[in-house]
Amino acid sequence: MAIRSEAYKSLELGASKDHAHALGTPLALLNLSSNWERSILKNEKLLVTTRNSDPVTIFHGSKAPKMSITQYMERILKYSRCSPSCFVIAQIYIDRFFQKRGGSLTSFNAHRLLITSVMLATKFLDDKYYSNAYYAKIGGVSTEEMNRMEIEFLFNLEFRLFVTTELFMKYCEKLDKTVELLKK
Repeated sequence: MAIRSEAYKSLELGASKDHAHALGTPLALLNLSSNWERSILKNEKLLVTTRNSDPVTIFHGSKAPKMSITQYMERILKYSRCSPSCFVIAQIYIDRFFQKRGGSLTSFNAHRLLITSVMLATKFLDDKYYSNAYYAKIGGVSTEEMNRMEIEFLFNLEFRLFVTTELFMKYCEKLDKTVELLKK
């Protein structure tokens, strides 16, 4: 199967939007974090205008973290040493989570959902991964919270962690299209 997706190609390359990203963050991750940031802003604006509230879950922090999603993704990538593909898989898991449970991505739940989904993607996809205690340190939560979030997330996904190559590529291509639309 020929790989056509630029997002997929940029997962493994150290390409970055500019030289300010000394970590060599893959372009696909920067684009993914940018999508998350826009989604969070849109969802929070929608919650304010409709005067609805997002149901509070174990994934909600008491306050929004000061660290941006981009900085958080870079931190996870740096310290977990997971393959960048885990972030695309994590996005698939989060979409499954919201399809099953409802709700939306906000500044109060995005960081916790991200560390949980990346940890699970890494455990499922990569040969090497760390303990929940280590991911808790990366994510800035307690080990007990990390354990509870993992269990809650798994039950909401009905333990369905497998992702087909076709679905993975579809997400990479969707990321490409989103980035192309933003360039226009």
